[in-house]
Amino acid sequence: MTTLEVDLAGIKLRNPTILASGVMGETGESLLKVAEAGAGGLVTKSIGLEPRKGYPNPTLVELPDGYINAMGLPGPGIEAFAEEMEVALRSRVPIIGSLFAAIPEDFTTLAGKMEDYGAAAVELNLSCPHAKGYGMEVGIDPDAVRSIVSSVKGAVGIPVMAKLTPNTHRLVEVARAVEAAGGDAIVAVNTVKAMAISVEARRPILYNRTGGLSGPAIKGVGLRCVYELHEAVALPIVGVGGIERSGDVLEYMMAGASAVQVGSAVGRKGLAVFREITDGLMSYMGAHDLGDLREIVGVAHAH
Repeated sequence: MTTLEVDLAGIKLRNPTILASGVMGETGESLLKVAEAGAGGLVTKSIGLEPRKGYPNPTLVELPDGYINAMGLPGPGIEAFAEEMEVALRSRVPIIGSLFAAIPEDFTTLAGKMEDYGAAAVELNLSCPHAKGYGMEVGIDPDAVRSIVSSVKGAVGIPVMAKLTPNTHRLVEVARAVEAAGGDAIVAVNTVKAMAISVEARRPILYNRTGGLSGPAIKGVGLRCVYELHEAVALPIVGVGGIERSGDVLEYMMAGASAVQVGSAVGRKGLAVFREITDGLMSYMGAHDLGDLREIVGVAHAH
């Protein structure tokens, strides 16, 4: 029997598409809508210890092939997010709690809360390129990453995933640090640091000047990272970056991804993108006599 179900670090997904963090993950109701649209898993917005306003506008630039955003990690804080999780759990779709912090102790506190709220896993945001003191500033140091992942693993019983940045020449070193610390999966990649300038105003458009580029513009970057990580570590990999079609998913899985996250495509194509992708995957599997998507994970490495 043909199935789209995948096992990601022990989490059963009805299909390999997962909502990426930062897109419709702010409230329980919005997460429910994404689940109804067919996503196999849901990642919440990145949540920190305290409420945070984020940056003033402009925080988003729309491009022909993606977005540049610099939101500054706005959010209600972990205590207030309990209500949103309670609503989101009605979906019965696995929910992965995305977390940001600067030190291992804070990541541990956040992860414990998310586990208490019913999250199926936590995703450590070690890669946001536009929040000072967080994300990428922490995630490019293998020693810091090892310490954070090790601390969180020691504090929770649910899988711990690390979302990595492509904005470093130490990507493989960082991934190996995640593996050495006992991490359960790697998510690759977050956005690529970028900027846009208004030629009329003669200044950067974003309030923060720089932000993170997402969408089809970075698919080649994400794909390359997944390919290299598959050869470097034994952990399951979640591919992210420019996924809008079933063909994109197949490329990522052939590079080594066990599942994928879809983010900018929700803004560019709407929630129907999840059904379009899964329908396309079923068609491909039927045409190529595949019963299980595991049969294609990493096959591009044979050539």
